Amino acid sequence: MVMLVDVPRMSAWIAHTGTAHAIVGLRDRLEADYRRWPQFDKTPRIASHSPIGVIELMPIADADRYAFKYVNGHPENPVRGFQTVTAFGALADVHNGYPILIAEMTLLTALRTAATSAMASSHLARPDSTTMALIGNGSQSEFQALGMRAALGISRLRLWDTDPSAMDKVARNLEPWGFEIYRATSAEDACRGADIITTCTADKALATIVRDEWVAPGTHLNAIGGDCPGKTELDPAILTRGDVFVEFTPQTRIEGEIQQLDPDHPVTELWTVIDGTVPGRTSAEQVTVFDSVGFALEDFSALAYLADAVAGTAFAGEVDLVAEPHDPRDLFSLVAAATADHAARVSRGSQAA
Repeated sequence: MVMLVDVPRMSAWIAHTGTAHAIVGLRDRLEADYRRWPQFDKTPRIASHSPIGVIELMPIADADRYAFKYVNGHPENPVRGFQTVTAFGALADVHNGYPILIAEMTLLTALRTAATSAMASSHLARPDSTTMALIGNGSQSEFQALGMRAALGISRLRLWDTDPSAMDKVARNLEPWGFEIYRATSAEDACRGADIITTCTADKALATIVRDEWVAPGTHLNAIGGDCPGKTELDPAILTRGDVFVEFTPQTRIEGEIQQLDPDHPVTELWTVIDGTVPGRTSAEQVTVFDSVGFALEDFSALAYLADAVAGTAFAGEVDLVAEPHDPRDLFSLVAAATADHAARVSRGSQAA
């Protein structure tokens, strides 16, 4: 049997654990895995693009476990009654190839994305940061805010979205958590006074959501919406003015904000900051950019953390996913047994008639 965490079980686990606590736990697991970055077999995600969206497969492995995530991104889905992003994933044992866990990853990805932003910000943002501009108020927003509070104690949010109902939704969900919330009148207004700017928009376009002149010295930016070719959020001048940190350079060159720059523009992989090889923030005036596109290691960490957390609990169901005949060489025996069982049922039905 394979562990199964479906949407009801995932929702129940998050409620039981606490959203903020789950993000903190994931952040700690991410830090540990990022510190052993060279141990992973890594590749850019495999993407299938269409005019209206993208479907991606994100694989990765270490010496003991293999993980993958299936995820889509369809910006126009909400107007058709669908989620912009949905995902599921699997964790498997490298030593026998058997799956260990199958899990929904729409909710889990929201947690791991917030945990990744929190991890990056704890190394790159000013420690005295208190205010975050949250530009793009969709499904990720509340998780991002809780992650930033866990990482840095962020208590003030400046919201902006072109859809006023999206701002209303975030305010309604986060005000009970004690955040001081300001509804901005524009993206520029949202950026005023912000120590951290987080952009999380969905449009698949080469957009400029934040302009360089709106970014004050010392600001840290989490750019998490630009995550496929032809999709950006930041003014390129921000990227040349600030220091850019990425997850996996070969993937980010294709999908991230830095697709706007020359291929040889210098960037720093975040794992080298986390393991202490290179410095992150070096001054209070430095502008730092985390050009985050989402990388498979983060999904590996999330699935491994989840597997450890739910094993043996009511939050883990089971699914009979692996065919296991008594003799490993006799796969057909399962068909023969099922055929005999079916024939017996038919016979009993005929006799009863």
